[in-house]
Formats: sequence, C-alpha cells, structure tokens
Amino acid sequence: MSLEKFFEKYDRLVLFDTETTGLEYSRDEIIEFSAVVLERQGVVRQYDELVNLSPGGFIPPKIQQLTGITEMDIRERGLPKTRVCRDIGEMISGNTLLLAYNAHFDLSFLYYMLLRDGDPQILKGKDKLDLLTVYRDRRQFPHRLSSAIEAYGLAGKVVNSHRAIDDVLATVAVMEKMVEERDDLLNYVNLFGYLPQFGIDGRPIGSVTYKPQPSDMKTPLYMK
Repeated sequence: MSLEKFFEKYDRLVLFDTETTGLEYSRDEIIEFSAVVLERQGVVRQYDELVNLSPGGFIPPKIQQLTGITEMDIRERGLPKTRVCRDIGEMISGNTLLLAYNAHFDLSFLYYMLLRDGDPQILKGKDKLDLLTVYRDRRQFPHRLSSAIEAYGLAGKVVNSHRAIDDVLATVAVMEKMVEERDDLLNYVNLFGYLPQFGIDGRPIGSVTYKPQPSDMKTPLYMK
C-alpha cells in the first residue's frame, strides 16, 4: 500500500498530537498542539504552538518535568486558545482524515478545547484513524509510541520526547512504515480498539466504532 490510496479518498491527512496539563479531558487543558498536514505532493504544513492557560490554570510540576513546558514558556510564547482553535479549523477543513497515535485521547482533548473556545462542529463528519489501534493488531505489548519507533527501526531518526512536535513527526514516520508493512490501514478508519480490562476512557466519540482489543488477538480488529 502507498499513501496514494489515502489520497484517492481524502484531500489531506492531518496527523496531530497534544501535550496537556493532565489526563482529565473535561478539566485539564491542551498546552501544546502540533500537526503535520500531508497532501498528495507531500508535507504542506507543520504546525507547533504552545497554548495559553485559562485564567487560574496551571501546569503541575510532574507535567512540567515530563514535557519541559513551563508556565513561563506559556506566558512568553503561548497563543490564545481562540487563535489555535481557528488555526485547527483551517487545517482540517474540507475532505480531511484525522490521524493520531492514541487518537481517542487527543481527539477528546481537542473536542473540549473547541467546545470552550472554538467550534466543535468542525470535527463533525471528519474520518478518524487511530494508529495505536493498528499497532496493537500488529505487535505484542508494549504498545507505546516509543515501542513502535523501536519496532519499525526508527530509533535515531525520530523520538518520543513528550513534546507534541517530536511525537507527531514520530507518528508520521510510524504511519509510513505501517503503510509499507500491510495494505489495510483504511480498514481502521473510524474503528478504535480499547483494552477490555480498562474499557473506554471517558466519553466515546460518536462517529467512531469501539471494539475490545485484547493483546493476544490473532485476527485484525476490523474482521471481528
């Protein structure tokens, strides 16, 4: 399979990643949003911006240590949430496929940011592809992005640094390896797997079908 098959169906692919102040979608905030926009001719845009905190918002010390993003960084370089929401709307307009590694997490945070400071309707009708779901079907545990980087021989070329721009570039590289490996990525569009022992984390995305995905699966999720 080549990316050409994607562009027979979509005008562009937008791969994205977020860094957040925590894990609670409805309470915590996006502090960095990064994306790579792919069209038939290749990468047409890279986007990486810090995002201002809401009044009274803060970055827990553990998150500052993990990401290296400090509250001073946000004060000095952060963009208003309304501006970032507008930029995202422009990037994903039209016939666009949204992709992420652990897409349920990033899409959930994106929805709540748009709900507060933008227009969540921009997500309506957008197809979604979770590369973590694909990776779980193809490799044994562990299934972190760093695991995929190692498995596909990408160490030293990309990194899983817990900064959104590094992680989204790593996601692009992982996707390209997945495309080379097997001709079935389009079968995972709007199909997200979840670990049965934990269930779906938070609110399901209405346009997505969720299926339990045990780590010992022998049949692709889309065939179950």
